[in-house]
Amino acid sequence: MNTKLTLNLSKHLIDKAKIYATSHQVSLSKLIENYLNSLTSDIQQKSSVSPLVESLTGIIPADYDEKKDHRIYIDKKYS
Repeated sequence: MNTKLTLNLSKHLIDKAKIYATSHQVSLSKLIENYLNSLTSDIQQKSSVSPLVESLTGIIPADYDEKKDHRIYIDKKYS
């Protein structure tokens, strides 16, 4: 169950956080949730990966072709 939370933060910090969240293709709410999760997770957590890593699972599309991306990068770099 999600619950609404109101925070009082500086406008400058909020603006920077929004830019960060947008550039990482995640909502600001999810970003804050992940951070709070990482702070409050138990040391004896069953999972061997951090909550941040778990939240990123599946973010890369299944049909992603890293060789093609690398080739494009190399072509741009040396063209």
